Amino acid sequence: MTIGAGPPRAGDTLPPLEIAITRTLVVAGAIASRDYQDVHHDTESARRKGSPDIFMNILTTNGLVGRYITDHFGPAAVLRKVAIRLGAPNHPGDTMVLTGVVEDVRGDTATVRVVGANGLGDHVTGTVTVTVPQPQPQPQPGTGTVPRP
Repeated sequence: MTIGAGPPRAGDTLPPLEIAITRTLVVAGAIASRDYQDVHHDTESARRKGSPDIFMNILTTNGLVGRYITDHFGPAAVLRKVAIRLGAPNHPGDTMVLTGVVEDVRGDTATVRVVGANGLGDHVTGTVTVTVPQPQPQPQPGTGTVPRP
């Protein structure tokens, strides 16, 4: 987890996250999301349909984007909206690198532009709206008073 220091600010850059695209990740993600399309688990079927190999489904990608955001902003972060679009497929043997930039902040809610690129190009692009509650000051021990910011 790489929780940023303080509240998010427009222009903040999230550190990249590299995700190895393994056959197990592709198949397990499809099964976990109940997506039994053969192109997500059967190499020969995927090839017959014009793909060089099986490829990741959008629900797995969506989950990885959500993980990227919550790993950065911490366990109190709440995803409010995830709006993504798929591009180049994620095939086993490749690596997807997720990057993000905070575009806008309103109160405790930030909008983050996310890109996930692999060896073929951009696999996923979009925005995530996330609420990041700020920690409340705690009473000073023995005084019962909260320090002023």
